[in-house]
Amino acid sequence: MRIVLGIESSCDETAAALVREDRVLLAQRIASQDEAHRPYGGVVPEIAARAHAERLAPLIEATLADAGMTLADVDAIAATAGPGLIGGVMVGLVTGKALAMASDKPLIAVNHLEGHALSPRLADATLAYPYLLLLVSGGHCQILLVEGVGRYRRLATTIDDALGEAFDKTAKLLGLGYPGGPAVERLAAKGDARKVPLPRPLLGSAEPHFSFAGLKSAVMRAKVALDQSTQESRPGLDPASTAEDRDVGYTDADIAASFQAAAIACLIDRTRRALGHCGPVTALVVAGGVAANQAIRTALEALAAEHGLPFVAPPLSLCTDNAAMIAWAGVERLGQSDPLDTPARPRWPLDPDAVAVRGAGVKA
Repeated sequence: MRIVLGIESSCDETAAALVREDRVLLAQRIASQDEAHRPYGGVVPEIAARAHAERLAPLIEATLADAGMTLADVDAIAATAGPGLIGGVMVGLVTGKALAMASDKPLIAVNHLEGHALSPRLADATLAYPYLLLLVSGGHCQILLVEGVGRYRRLATTIDDALGEAFDKTAKLLGLGYPGGPAVERLAAKGDARKVPLPRPLLGSAEPHFSFAGLKSAVMRAKVALDQSTQESRPGLDPASTAEDRDVGYTDADIAASFQAAAIACLIDRTRRALGHCGPVTALVVAGGVAANQAIRTALEALAAEHGLPFVAPPLSLCTDNAAMIAWAGVERLGQSDPLDTPARPRWPLDPDAVAVRGAGVKA
């Protein structure tokens, strides 16, 4: 059985993994940078790149040791070559190139999005092509028809912000810290999603694209109103008014719950629209960091059942950035190799022939 060493460094997770072609994860190490970025409420590219440079080599060495292997036992080196924060991508790709050259092994330059797109097949050997994929992460929100390795047809994209970005912004507005997605989900479980009327951008529109900028702005306005209602006084408020007069009738937990409900409504409506246009598929699949959200999984599972399709989601460990999915993408591409002058790419669409969406800019 052939084995691929995977390297991931596209954002703020430094990771290395060894995956065998029979879908066995032999070893994986992931070094989180959450503590380094938490004071800033988001990822700082320079801090991330320096951390990758410091951690990656010893991390790879430890991963090989965990599996009782050396580089000589590996059949190929798969490294993320983009898209992502260019400093981090360069660290991982250059390391992959050096290891490939030193060991005379093929280099497989992996699109990070392809790693997410194929990750469900690492966990589920029965998942066959073509399947409809909802790819939701901090930087991307897309619906793709996955027809095979390297064969992706983009049916929808976000015209402004990705859903993971909206979760992180909401967490920052609510003072929940970083990373924001899991914190918002936890707080939402304590709130009432009916308390705060928030918009559902593009709901019911003919094309299955996404938009979350307006939803983020509405969350900010709801939070400002809540904060003002808790002050002793504010401009324009009758000094004789009571606390009940100032009460907006909701809490931070209600904002979180209402935001999550609005986001899910958009995801389901847009994905339902895509299912109506994609033709026959074997399954409805979700991947990416936001796919770890249990409420989103539950709603998508119900949508799949509505269409008589199996619902497939990778285990939580394969949702957030990891090297196992990069190694598996390398396994799927065994027999191929990329030149050592392959560039690192901050932007790298899975479907370069997709029609540009008005307003989407670089995220198209």
